[in-house]
Amino acid sequence: MYSDLVERLRVREEKGLRRVRRTIEGPQDTHVSIAGREYLAFCSNDYLGLANHPELIESACQGVRRYGVGAGASHLINGHSSAHHELEQALARFTGFPEALLFSTGYMANMGVVTALLGRGDAVFADRLNHASLNDAALLSRAKLIRYPHLDLTALERRLAMSPARRKLVVTDAVFSMDGDIAPVDQLQALCEKYQAWLLLDDAHGFGVLGKQGRGVLFSASQARAHSPNIIYMATLGKSAGVFGAFVAARSELIETLIQSARSYIYTTATPALLPCTLLTSLRLIEQDEWRREQLSRHIVQLKQALQSLCWPLQPSTTPIQPLMIGASDAALRISDGLREQGILVPAIRPPTVPLGAARLRISLSASHTPADIERLANALWQLAKAG
Repeated sequence: MYSDLVERLRVREEKGLRRVRRTIEGPQDTHVSIAGREYLAFCSNDYLGLANHPELIESACQGVRRYGVGAGASHLINGHSSAHHELEQALARFTGFPEALLFSTGYMANMGVVTALLGRGDAVFADRLNHASLNDAALLSRAKLIRYPHLDLTALERRLAMSPARRKLVVTDAVFSMDGDIAPVDQLQALCEKYQAWLLLDDAHGFGVLGKQGRGVLFSASQARAHSPNIIYMATLGKSAGVFGAFVAARSELIETLIQSARSYIYTTATPALLPCTLLTSLRLIEQDEWRREQLSRHIVQLKQALQSLCWPLQPSTTPIQPLMIGASDAALRISDGLREQGILVPAIRPPTVPLGAARLRISLSASHTPADIERLANALWQLAKAG
């Protein structure tokens, strides 16, 4: 048994696909310490710089003093606290939906939604570049998985029109996590209304960053469709919100269905109540601190200008996710290692996370970066490009 595992690991190593964990010796920030060395980091999803915010830390401490450390039970037994309830109500108001439901992770939220709503005889229509959690959820649901080319709504409509499925669900990233491009939400909503399909929007990388006051991708689209009954909205709370967890927002009937039927909600211990206590503060900062999103926009412009004629092109992303396209996995690793030698962390993203031949450096910008940080990264990339 183990010789087979060893061989598979060897092959992965030879292909340059082996992943390595690095242990951070302090809080998440734009400057981190690993093995006693300081690094400038462009590899966190902490887009608004809230993960180490003093007000969040204080809220977590207050939550511990009031609720203790562990929830002790699942939400449906005895683990659902007033803090969980208050955060769900606040998230529903913030995103403009009747109700919201907390999940432990975005992966579990997507898994819970798709498997609770669909089964044999149903169909899931998925963008080809969707996050793995959406694909895995579709497979586990036993519904028919029908994929369409990335952002190709003509192909999606053709597949929707041809499908005899009793229930239809379109699933898509709102911001695609490895490309940084944004799904055309208005057109997707219109198609789902036309073909009587639900639309599950995974806004993990848009919540807090996009839309009015960071309310997410739906508030970047036309307001007329922001509350379509076809919409199921999912967002995570460990990226822009700086903490942990996820939520689903939708009509009350759908949320109640998830409470009764979503296995990834029912059969797991509730998150510690200190987390929703902290997230209530995070939500307030997301809403009020417009300067964080403005700072991110300036960083994006600065990076694009600095790398404009570099031999490795940036993807056309207007989000904090700025993929630098390299191509070959070994080349992406070499450039990432070259940056690390200069004290800069940028991860190399390789297959199977991205398609073969589409390896890249995934530059993640934060409001906590400074213009000097962006300049240092750009200079280092130019040096590596000139060195070949």
